[in-house]
Amino acid sequence: MIPYLHIWHLNVPTFGLMLWLACVAAAFVMDRGFKRAGVDADAVGMVAIAAVLGIVGAKLWHVIDTPMEFQELGWRVLWDTAGFAWFGGLLFGISALVFQGWWAKIGGLKTLDLAAPAAAIGYGIGRIGCFLSGDGCYGIPTTLPWGMAFPHGIEPTFVRVHPTPLYELGAGLVIGLWLWWRGGKKHGTGAIVGEYLVLSGAARFLVEFIRRNPKIIWGLSNAQLASAGSVIAGIALIWWAASRPVTEPAKARVAA
Repeated sequence: MIPYLHIWHLNVPTFGLMLWLACVAAAFVMDRGFKRAGVDADAVGMVAIAAVLGIVGAKLWHVIDTPMEFQELGWRVLWDTAGFAWFGGLLFGISALVFQGWWAKIGGLKTLDLAAPAAAIGYGIGRIGCFLSGDGCYGIPTTLPWGMAFPHGIEPTFVRVHPTPLYELGAGLVIGLWLWWRGGKKHGTGAIVGEYLVLSGAARFLVEFIRRNPKIIWGLSNAQLASAGSVIAGIALIWWAASRPVTEPAKARVAA
């Protein structure tokens, strides 16, 4: 594990480095999506704003989800480099994109459709940071041949466990490539982000069964309950988009 890169007198956290690379990759993918759709807007700026607010939302949701940690550390928990909740980042990031899409006169759902492949790929790359730093996002013990120990991680474990960040990396890349392909085909506005919510929610729901997160209700973790909500919202969006007029991608171009 490599929690920090030691460069001269600097200690660069690999989690933060991969988070930055995830934002760069997401900005690139979203910029390509804007160009393919003929949208004249600042995709890089939108991703930057959504990323910052997503980080804030992920930290706030983590604090709400783990009140005991807040009682132990106080307000310092807000500045801790560990502890970010996926659902909080998703909620704040989506809200930021919807507002920016409305402000740029693209449309909130249209913007989310264009951002969906970038969000999936960026999320997957960001998980490499969790893997390198060994921040505790790994899974339960396993005897599978690819099981790994994290003895030098931020939260070390000396038994072989599921490397769940790598599972989520693979899922994010596959989902992102699928959504990119779907974005170039006929679809109603909202269909792509609906598929993103279904696929990413289902992937997170499944991986939670082999992660160490505590169970809240019905044997499910907080992340699984949020994932179930994501899947339901995605199905509703796909159904709604199917009732809307379907246009060719080339005819759906919006000048901002």
